[in-house]
Amino acid sequence: QVRLVESGGGLVQAGGSLRLFCAASGLPFSNYDMGWFRQAPGKEREFVATIRWSRDITYYADSVKGRFTISRDNANSMVHLQMNSLKPDDTAVYYCAAVRSTTIITTARQYHYWGQGTQVTVSS
Repeated sequence: QVRLVESGGGLVQAGGSLRLFCAASGLPFSNYDMGWFRQAPGKEREFVATIRWSRDITYYADSVKGRFTISRDNANSMVHLQMNSLKPDDTAVYYCAAVRSTTIITTARQYHYWGQGTQVTVSS
């Protein structure tokens, strides 16, 4: 059974930082690309960042480029999202997702596995 479990969310003031964690189990983690998505109330789920299985290729949404950094630890089946210079617009539930692919995937429906999400709230 595949499980993705997010943690690290919380309440932070604008300009602050948070680090999100996603622990994966039940899948050959090093063979999967990992992504972070987010969903704010009343909005569709949107792509945030992804990292290829080989760790050497990352891709970010324009809205977070330069502020967020995605990384992974294949030995421990973990993926991280370091979020700096947070803005109120970053407030959302953040989801970790996994996909087996030969190319970068930024579309939510193409991801195979999902976590339950962790809430990030940025106050102004």
